[in-house]
Amino acid sequence: MFDKLKTMGALAGLMKNREGLKQAGDRVKSKMEQTRCTGEAGGGAARAVVTGKMVVLEVELSPALVGGMAADEKTRALASGLIAEAINQALGKAQQKLQEAVKIEADALGLGDLGDLEGLADMMR
Repeated sequence: MFDKLKTMGALAGLMKNREGLKQAGDRVKSKMEQTRCTGEAGGGAARAVVTGKMVVLEVELSPALVGGMAADEKTRALASGLIAEAINQALGKAQQKLQEAVKIEADALGLGDLGDLEGLADMMR
């Protein structure tokens, strides 16, 4: 209970220091723009790279997977699933890095534990 009161006090102090809060937000945004996360599926048959701002930069498919896609519908469905899995894995890593960056800035501002940071990615766009 006292930790929450302490956090509320720190938030009140931050409202007086909006410039410091803005600078912390800008640091997080900048770090996330530079962050790259990779996800893989099918033993590397599909690979995706995303930024910390949850933007897909590239999707790579192995030549064997691409060749099989031309052959039959079953392989195309498999490839689709592998691509989605690789992208989702990369996005999950990017979300984790965003949470870590926000925690570092929150600690530096004296906010301590902010709890669950779900939905933070939407605020950083």
